[in-house]
Amino acid sequence: MRRIYRDSQNGILGGVCEGLGNYFDIDPIIFRLIFITLFLLPSLGGILTYIIAWIIIPDKH
Repeated sequence: MRRIYRDSQNGILGGVCEGLGNYFDIDPIIFRLIFITLFLLPSLGGILTYIIAWIIIPDKH
């Protein structure tokens, strides 16, 4: 069974997007663009979503 982990060694800010990219086998830039879009749209709560993911997803290292 695969588990999702943050990759703080290779990631930019906490490794959330890097970890999501590794888990879904997608380029982490796509997740970064998604979170940047959510940050720019305050009604969607992008910052809160990212912080919650940072707290919930364990670090790989």
